[in-house]
Amino acid sequence: MNCSVRDAILPKKRVEVAVNGVAIPRDRIAREIQNHPSGSPIKAWGAAAQSLVVRELLLQEARRLGVKAVPLDDGEGRRETEDEAAIRALIDRQVVTPAPDTETCRRYYEQNRRRFRSADIYEAAHILLPATTSDPQAYARARETAVAMIAQLQDKPELFSDLVRTHSACPSRAQGGHLGQISSGQTTPEFEQALAALAPGALTSAPVATRYGFHIIRLDRGIEGRELPFEIVADRIADYLTDNVRRRATAQYIARLVSRSVITGLDMPGAQEHRVN
Repeated sequence: MNCSVRDAILPKKRVEVAVNGVAIPRDRIAREIQNHPSGSPIKAWGAAAQSLVVRELLLQEARRLGVKAVPLDDGEGRRETEDEAAIRALIDRQVVTPAPDTETCRRYYEQNRRRFRSADIYEAAHILLPATTSDPQAYARARETAVAMIAQLQDKPELFSDLVRTHSACPSRAQGGHLGQISSGQTTPEFEQALAALAPGALTSAPVATRYGFHIIRLDRGIEGRELPFEIVADRIADYLTDNVRRRATAQYIARLVSRSVITGLDMPGAQEHRVN
């Protein structure tokens, strides 16, 4: 980060950020900003400063309690620093949360049944007319062609394969436009929305615009997703609830550390709610 950019981001009033008398250099905060993207430079600076304050608080607490740990690998070839290992060990020791029992998991399942279902599956075919909005005239021509083709197919649906071979720009042209079985996330949102609105055997009544151009879509078969039984998703629910509770407990623990520390140059959230007298 060059000096002009750094000076624009850092607050004009030069107040030293410190945690219990340990200063956090402004240049270090400026380097940390890259990990906290924001449309507002001041907000980015504040988020970076808060992150470093929390890190310093946890390190000070780890030293006070004599907590140390052997650095571990993260599974992607990166090894923890000694400070990161100490913070991990501190949180593991100080933030202890109970595992959710079966009753808690089942209650969450009953309250969120729609989240636990298999994906809808579609067997579909399409014709793709490539077009981009960067060329308005070509874009309009492609749409007009798609409209005309839909009208033709509504009168003679048996022409679909012929129109695929002569007009479609998708590699599926070699299979008559057939896409095989597709489910959520495998196509664009616009394409998925159009598929979901079709009945088996039906054709889109208007061209479907996506970033690739205009599509004429035919739904051959739809298989509606089914609700998954609790036994299948119980472990997933337990992991989610455990992680959620641990995140909240960690935030509360950090807030308590903030409340009993002397932090200058920065307003830290949560201090008043967990003030230790």
